[in-house]
Amino acid sequence: MALSKQVEESLKAAETNLREALAFAARSERPFLIRELGALIASVENLMNVDEMFDRLDVAIDTAKKKEEE
Repeated sequence: MALSKQVEESLKAAETNLREALAFAARSERPFLIRELGALIASVENLMNVDEMFDRLDVAIDTAKKKEEE
């Protein structure tokens, strides 16, 4: 089951906002904060990519089951 359009758009907006915050933070904040912002961005990206991967796995599993039934 793919992410709903609303959730996907919200995650993309969050990623954009986090990237903007990271750009500003890089100029004046402590390294710890910069590292954590980077980790949050990576987590959001991973969440979207893993969901796509699970969708592909579901299709592959369904295809394998159909072949076994034949």
